Amino acid sequence: MLWSIIIILIILWLLGFTLHVGGGLIHLLLVIALIVFIFNLVTGRRRP
Repeated sequence: MLWSIIIILIILWLLGFTLHVGGGLIHLLLVIALIVFIFNLVTGRRRP
């Protein structure tokens, strides 16, 4: 689920660059998604 949210945010971020839609909100959400992704990598679940 985290991957799908990150992909959607990246697509919206790229659309924001091309169509100037959403402005700073998309960039803020992308930064939050990146922080959550890095936090998940550092403290993520270890699969056996």
